[in-house]
Amino acid sequence: MNFKRKCLLGLAGVLLSLGATAAQIDVGGVKIEDTADVAGSKLVLNGAGVRYKAIFKVYVAALYVGKKVATPEEFAAATGPKRLSLTMLREVDSNEFGKAFTKGFQDNAPKGEMSKLIPGLIRMGQVFSDQKKLVAGDVINNDWIPGTGQVVSVNGKVQGAPFKEAEFFNAFIRIWLGPQPADFKLKDALLGQDKG
Repeated sequence: MNFKRKCLLGLAGVLLSLGATAAQIDVGGVKIEDTADVAGSKLVLNGAGVRYKAIFKVYVAALYVGKKVATPEEFAAATGPKRLSLTMLREVDSNEFGKAFTKGFQDNAPKGEMSKLIPGLIRMGQVFSDQKKLVAGDVINNDWIPGTGQVVSVNGKVQGAPFKEAEFFNAFIRIWLGPQPADFKLKDALLGQDKG
């Protein structure tokens, strides 16, 4: 009985230690963590996928929330910190990236909201132009932190002051989750609905 109990306790310890370490999944050759820590909150990977432009892989996107969601509306309604992480798969001129970002923003923002979003859009454009170019392996994290705003970091370095308006973050996320997303297959993947 003692030996059996020791074996069971040892096995339980191993299982607990395995559960405590974050797992990774491979998406487009990029190792994505299944959890993320944002402002002291543990977030879970909601979904991840590759952004294609024509036949070229551009970046891997990963969406993190406190509790998994299946629709853009559930994501917008989720409280607490959130993260959209982009890992570049190729070199991209930051001006080109900024133009694509602006187009995605305009394609998905309700017309009445656009004028209020322009100051944030200009600031975000400055973040991209400060980078000159993005290269394979660069990581851009977009963290929504309640009470602080959207914090943008490139390779772990925070880029300017937070974007305080929740409306701006929601409009930003619609580039990927909106009615005219950058990539419909990527939208499904981020929402955990990738059909393969």
